[in-house]
Amino acid sequence: MQASIVIVSKNRKEELEKTLLILEKLIDFSIHEVLVFLDGCSDASELLITQFKWVIWEKSEKSIGASGARNSLYPKATGEYLIGLDDDAHPLQSNFIALTKTIFEDNPTAGVLAFQEIKGIFNSDTEALAQKKIIVDEFYCNEFVGCGFAIKNEVYKATNGFPVWVDIYGEEPCVSIEVIAKGFDILYTNRIAVNHRVNMELRKKSGANYFRFGKQLKNATYYYLVYYPFPILKIVLLFWHNFKKYATKDWSYFKIYFQTIIIIALYLPQLIKFRNPVDAKVLKKMKELSCPKF
Repeated sequence: MQASIVIVSKNRKEELEKTLLILEKLIDFSIHEVLVFLDGCSDASELLITQFKWVIWEKSEKSIGASGARNSLYPKATGEYLIGLDDDAHPLQSNFIALTKTIFEDNPTAGVLAFQEIKGIFNSDTEALAQKKIIVDEFYCNEFVGCGFAIKNEVYKATNGFPVWVDIYGEEPCVSIEVIAKGFDILYTNRIAVNHRVNMELRKKSGANYFRFGKQLKNATYYYLVYYPFPILKIVLLFWHNFKKYATKDWSYFKIYFQTIIIIALYLPQLIKFRNPVDAKVLKKMKELSCPKF
């Protein structure tokens, strides 16, 4: 297989169906494959299994989290390139797989490509692409986002993969730091763009930002504890920043802040076995690299 499109989904049947209908028109299934993990879905997403027989399906009756689902699914992909998409994201270039191959060949040190993310609900892909710069924008960066990226299969296998100690929000930085620690680069490119079909205003009203806050605070703490040789100062600064910016200004953030401290303390004995500090040179390199454009 040349490329494996890999998607994890939980309770977003309509969005996943839309993504698969788009991919069905773009992919040559004689040389590419699509794998989907249904993570404890309770919204009849399983009905899609009979609708899309060309998909390689995996499922868990109980939710194991996006990162755990990726950890389970990615090793089963056989493509030379693994292209990760969110269930509510789709590529805006019909030749995105060929472009992936070309960009990797033009940049032999690159282990990961971070695609441009175009957020929003648009009437057409043409309207979405109008948000994209015509001029090619490429640079080495320090991480990628899961809604649209490609990683060489051999590079993914050289890492520990998506961490099982993260549930959701924060798994990509873990793979990123391991990729860089292995001597590979992460290349941001706007030659490939994905439309992340998310309504930001609706997400804010739904309370998703509170959910994300707790997860990101917890997983950032775990990240420092696993990868930093001396993580204490980074963790203190992390909590001080989030206390000032969020916990002191909103009661819901305040409660989540202290609930997260308890969750971390209880999980700490299990987390220690995953500790894998990287060399200080890796941390220095990541600090010097730019962030991808979200």
